[in-house]
Amino acid sequence: MNDYHYDLAGKRVWVAGHAGMVGSAVMRRLEREPIGALVTAEHSDLDLRRQAETEQFVAEARPDVIVLAAARVGGLAAHSTAQADFLYDNLMIAANVIEAARTNGVERTVVFGSAAVYPRGVPQPMNESALLSGPPEPTHEGDAIAKIGAIELLKMYRRQHGTIGFTLMPTNLYGPNDNYDPATSHVLPALLRKVHQAKLKGAAEVPIWGSGTPRREFLFVDDLADAVVFTLTAYDGVSPLNVGTGVDVTIRHLAEVIADVVGWEGEFVYDTSKPDGTPRMRLDISRIESLGWTAKTDLRSGIKATYAGLDGFGD
Repeated sequence: MNDYHYDLAGKRVWVAGHAGMVGSAVMRRLEREPIGALVTAEHSDLDLRRQAETEQFVAEARPDVIVLAAARVGGLAAHSTAQADFLYDNLMIAANVIEAARTNGVERTVVFGSAAVYPRGVPQPMNESALLSGPPEPTHEGDAIAKIGAIELLKMYRRQHGTIGFTLMPTNLYGPNDNYDPATSHVLPALLRKVHQAKLKGAAEVPIWGSGTPRREFLFVDDLADAVVFTLTAYDGVSPLNVGTGVDVTIRHLAEVIADVVGWEGEFVYDTSKPDGTPRMRLDISRIESLGWTAKTDLRSGIKATYAGLDGFGD
């Protein structure tokens, strides 16, 4: 039984990356908590890749809690073509924020890994113990190494300085404020945009990278935000925690669900000359479930809510 409790009442909480999909979901969730203040900073005013800027901001803002949702993000194409950018940006952001938390006595810090950090070919569902058991998936190598660096840095800071922080490892996320840029988006928002545009144009076909057979798990971002608040108050460990639904589907099935929600009746054409990525990615969520948390939103409901909240794609 878990008997740890951290009280958020009256705390100053800095959500770094508050305008993004994860950060905005955390903001919405925290508004339901009796915290003292939500702290934010615009990206144009604070470059988290710069150590001096980051430390000055934290010293002046005086947060008790940091939720680090700021990061360079993107889908398979972006990860494959800009691995150096992902490695540098995300490594610098994490290191600077974690160090600023230490030097300013921040009580709790949450950072995010991802399912893509796990090595290719590990047993499914992927347990937290599989981290560092092999090299990361080549298509996500840069970002994976950055996230592993953050995970290990938190561990070492707890060991050496007593700094309290931990990593949540969400599966593939989707929801309000997602990135729908065709060049950088993840598979679910990319497909949602493609199918929406096909419906508008009366197109009979939609192309999809790969064979459609890889299996992926998808988590509605508001469920992740709920997990953030839950673990902030109920988890005092240093080991990463997987956050997911425990259910995975093929990309083909995902496409069919999206088509049904959007109301498009055409056909999908699979381009098998494009890479599939990891054959299967499903998280073992038994650890966070044992603490008392489970996801609430099924895939169809989450996609329906996401699509209903969109005001087109600039069409």
